[in-house]
Amino acid sequence: MLYIVIPVYNRIEFTRACLNSLRKQTYKGFTTIVVDDGSTDGTPEMLATSFPEVICLSTPGNLWWTATTNIGVKYALDQQADYILTLNNDTIITEGFLENMVRWSTKEPNALLGALALDTVTKKPIFGGRIVSWKNHTIKYLLSELDEQQQKGLHEVNQFPGRGLLIPRKVFDRIGLFDELRLPHYMADLDFTHRAIRHGFKVYCNYDAKILIYPEESGDQMNRKAKSLKGYFNHLFGVKGGGNLKNFTIYARRNCPKKYFLQFLLIGYSKRILGYFIK
Repeated sequence: MLYIVIPVYNRIEFTRACLNSLRKQTYKGFTTIVVDDGSTDGTPEMLATSFPEVICLSTPGNLWWTATTNIGVKYALDQQADYILTLNNDTIITEGFLENMVRWSTKEPNALLGALALDTVTKKPIFGGRIVSWKNHTIKYLLSELDEQQQKGLHEVNQFPGRGLLIPRKVFDRIGLFDELRLPHYMADLDFTHRAIRHGFKVYCNYDAKILIYPEESGDQMNRKAKSLKGYFNHLFGVKGGGNLKNFTIYARRNCPKKYFLQFLLIGYSKRILGYFIK
């Protein structure tokens, strides 16, 4: 059985659009769990009246992505889920998304499968997986490496974000949940995929499964829109800061090989400290 876990806090219209896209799926063998972390915009009422098929779990409103997602994952595991798809509410999945995920999961039953991300407005691919080099902190983005004819099927990567990530139950059984204590929001999903790889699982981007995203709506992008000293501080130290130095240090310490750790850390620090103003 496939369970879909969606953590939400407000942004009711994003949640509505995401759930409507799930209703249009050609594959129907799934259950949706929304974990609502204290929304104040009518999300619980909307779910009860407009999406009665969705299981809604409520949390007190003081959690972030990782803990909220883990609550949904735990519930799904208790219901004997075979696969869990982690999904953000600011996404829309195309009609054949789940069908193509399930089709490839039967061929690669031990693999984690991410999705090809398209811009919601332009409908153009903007993220198709990446490979991080620990040696020099460079990132190879597969979309820039593959020609159009190659952009299909599975392509192996060494990390993947949690939006639209299909995870076999056996992965959770072996490595546990996302690390909500050390990585409460950003980088917990990337850390999870690295941990899975170290335990013998493979991670792919599934180019046949397409997801629509809003690139400008992430917490980090919102923080970057109006450059300010407060924004800079939040970028480096805030929970939603994409350059959060503490999170990056934990991520590097846990995943980077020891022989590359110092240079990876120093290059990463410089990118985060300077990147706020450059990008």
